[in-house]
Amino acid sequence: MPIIVRLDRVMVEQKVTLTDLAERVGITLANLSILKTGKARAVRFSTLEAICRELKCQPGDLLEYVPNPVGQAREVEQQKDIEQATDTEHSV
Repeated sequence: MPIIVRLDRVMVEQKVTLTDLAERVGITLANLSILKTGKARAVRFSTLEAICRELKCQPGDLLEYVPNPVGQAREVEQQKDIEQATDTEHSV
């Protein structure tokens, strides 16, 4: 998919957990997880607005257009790096 969701990166930078953000935004943990992992097929503007409000960011901080599959492979590697960093923080 040429739209990459960068929610995880912003959450790590701001040290916000998925559970905390879901509560603050008012959506289920499951739906926020689907969005965070890039599995969502759509996102409501009201949800995007609430996430931006709570994370004090712009929509462009959360979404990125990558026009080619090479970018997707790079994103997968970056996603793994972020997940490993997050796992390390939570396992301490």
